Amino acid sequence: MGNNGPRTGGCLCGALRYEIDGDPLFMGHCYCADCRKASGSGFVPFIGIAASAIRFTGRPRTFISKAANGKDAARNFCPICGSLVFGGEIGKHDSFTIYAGTLDDPSWFEPKVAIFALGRPSWAIIPPGLTIYDRMPPDQ
Repeated sequence: MGNNGPRTGGCLCGALRYEIDGDPLFMGHCYCADCRKASGSGFVPFIGIAASAIRFTGRPRTFISKAANGKDAARNFCPICGSLVFGGEIGKHDSFTIYAGTLDDPSWFEPKVAIFALGRPSWAIIPPGLTIYDRMPPDQ
């Protein structure tokens, strides 16, 4: 990120915030059924961030469900306004998934992949130019 400085974002009411000071690991759209249900949308725009490059303020509520790989998937939301903000467990994971809609400056988000495209509803459009994976790509 260099000269651009830290990237910030958070929930609708401002009680749960983050500051990113590092480059993204990956960016894309997830079309899995769990992300659709959690977001109430056709997909979740996500950004992978190393744990060492992000700081959180505020206390999230965490919902844990089984991920496609059989491990636990943690989704964190604001206990006040309910905004879905990030995935991963603080203190347990070496990276987090930030939901791109929570960025203060959404222009930073440049998706490169579409994951779990198999089984997505026809109305959940995949933008042109993304590399499409039926499931989770092997390197993520």
